Amino acid sequence: MQEIGTKNINPFIRLFRMRGMGQVITVSGGLILLCLAFWWINPRFLGQANMHNLLRQIAPYVIIGIGQSYVLITGNIDLSIGSVIGMSMMMSATFMSKGVNPYLAIVITLAAALAVGLINGVLVANFTLPPFIATLGTMTIARGVAQYVNKGRNTDLIGAHADKFSRFFYYGDFIGIFNAFWIALVLWLVFNFILSRTQTGRHIYSVGSNIEASRMSGVNVPNTIIKVYLVSSFCSFVVGLIYCAQARIGTMEAGNAHELYAVAASVIGGISPLGGQGILLGTVVGATVWAAMQNGLSIIGAPIALRNISVGIIVVISVLADVIIRRRKA
Repeated sequence: MQEIGTKNINPFIRLFRMRGMGQVITVSGGLILLCLAFWWINPRFLGQANMHNLLRQIAPYVIIGIGQSYVLITGNIDLSIGSVIGMSMMMSATFMSKGVNPYLAIVITLAAALAVGLINGVLVANFTLPPFIATLGTMTIARGVAQYVNKGRNTDLIGAHADKFSRFFYYGDFIGIFNAFWIALVLWLVFNFILSRTQTGRHIYSVGSNIEASRMSGVNVPNTIIKVYLVSSFCSFVVGLIYCAQARIGTMEAGNAHELYAVAASVIGGISPLGGQGILLGTVVGATVWAAMQNGLSIIGAPIALRNISVGIIVVISVLADVIIRRRKA
């Protein structure tokens, strides 16, 4: 009887002990309680219309959370995410508003975004610049490009020739849910597979856990760090296109503070800012907590200041819990 009981329990124990899964389960429980609380205060929160709206809000946070999670797992950080979003939105919108083919505009914008990621990776990996300083510099540069590309002003409408672009990246829908959500889901599936099932993913965790041991075991540390920054810039580029498709114009200040939103989504979901720990499922949960907090507090009429304070407290508690758990394990 005891063996049967053990066999029944073991799969759940193994699930809970998976890398980062304990945090995901805990935060998921908190998310359910949070949603029930908002529903109790205002039943509209769990209404169909608001659920569709919430899925649209979650999508950009999941995408930039994926990019930041890759970087955080290596023990680094990317502060240029918000500016790359703004740069991508402004570049693509500027080109399309002047009649450039949307496909060509996307390719040029992608090249610019990946250039930022490459510079970040090279500065951190090859020149050993602190990631905070390196990405702070590129954050300012990318924002400057966003301001310069249309001569210091927001763009005009991207035009009717970009209708397919708008539908693909935002307004198109499947079973009533906007395409932005499905794009986020596809990106999560791809990058989750890379992180959890490939040698590249193992190297990313290895670098974040012990960079010197990784070097000694043959891991190409500089290449691994460059790869995660390229992933981060690519995710920011996609969000920039989503915002461009949604607004159908380019705004120079798009993406402001999104690097902090990306950190919040990652850390709340169990991605350790100290490196080497966390799973992308947690990033989805963290992004959902973030979006649910913003959406729910808005529905119940809470002031913006209270929303920011609440989410800030959650982020601090999440990081503090990670530090305490690591110290106990050590």
